[in-house]
Order: sequence, then structure tokens, then C-alpha cells
Amino acid sequence: MNTAFATQTNPRRGRPNDFLADQNGATAVEFGLVAAPFIALLVAIIQTFLVFFAEQLLQTVVTQSSRQILTNQVQTANLTQSQFAQLVCNQVAIFFTCNNLMIDVETYGAFSAANTSMPTLTFNAQGQVTNSWQFDPGAPGQIVVVRVMYQWPVFVGPLGFTLSNLANGNRLIMGSAAFQNEP
Repeated sequence: MNTAFATQTNPRRGRPNDFLADQNGATAVEFGLVAAPFIALLVAIIQTFLVFFAEQLLQTVVTQSSRQILTNQVQTANLTQSQFAQLVCNQVAIFFTCNNLMIDVETYGAFSAANTSMPTLTFNAQGQVTNSWQFDPGAPGQIVVVRVMYQWPVFVGPLGFTLSNLANGNRLIMGSAAFQNEP
């Protein structure tokens, strides 16, 4: 057995430049430096995707549900606002909380007078929306605007990224349709 090999030491070990040149653990340190921005970017991308997906889903449901008003099926069946809300809810129940859907259906004399803007919400002390929404599906030939709104919960991500546009920290998303009822 060669004992000289077991007791041999590295003559370069202990020099100050060797510490800086050592590559052991460099990958872990580099990952530690980029991990926080990477995770923040990943969270921001996922949250943005979810908001856009929810907005698109809501718009699709509004377009489909508004067809019931456009073809006078809602008027013929004398549906109330809550019954129409249930019709909308049946299409989004998996992704949205139905009780939080806000449905506004208004009629106008001309397209130029129609209001399709994002409404200003008013809140009570418990943070619940206190706006009262109209439900007037109109008569044949009238201009109708259907707006369905929802407070989408968002969270503040890393580095302060947030998509909220309401004072309570949620994001108001809305789907709308403007059309003239069939005769």
C-alpha cells in the first residue's frame, strides 16, 4: 500500500486566486440569482393568462346568451333577470361563481346612444357591489346592450405585479353585446 499517495496534498490549495477560479457550486449560485425574477415572470404569465381566458370565456357566453334576446326567445318566455342570469350561469358555472355575476340589459333608440363602457361600481362597507342593474330585453327592432360583469380575484405577484383595476384588489372583467332585436 502506498502511503505517500494518501498523505499527498495539493500544493496549490489555499491560494486566494484558487477560490475565485473554483467552479464547484457556481450553478447553484447562478440559479439563486435568477430564480426570483424567473418565478416572478412565471407567476405574472400565469395570472395574465387566467385573466385573458376568463375575459374571453365571459365574452363568448355573453354572445351566446344574447342570441336568446336577439331572437326574442327571452321576451316570449317572459324571463326575469334572475332567470336570464341562470341561463348565463349554466354556461360558466365551472369557472365563475354565479352569485357574483352582474348582468345589465338596457335598450336604446339608436346605436349611437348605446352605453357599452365599463361601469363604475359602488361598494358597501362589506365590500359588496351595491349597483342596481337593469333588465329590459326590449321589443322587436329595439337596440339592446347586454353587459355581464364579474369581479375576478387577482393577487399581487412577486415584484409588485398586479392586474387589479378595482379598489378592493379584484379585476372587473366584462363581456358585452350590442345588437338590434329581430322583428
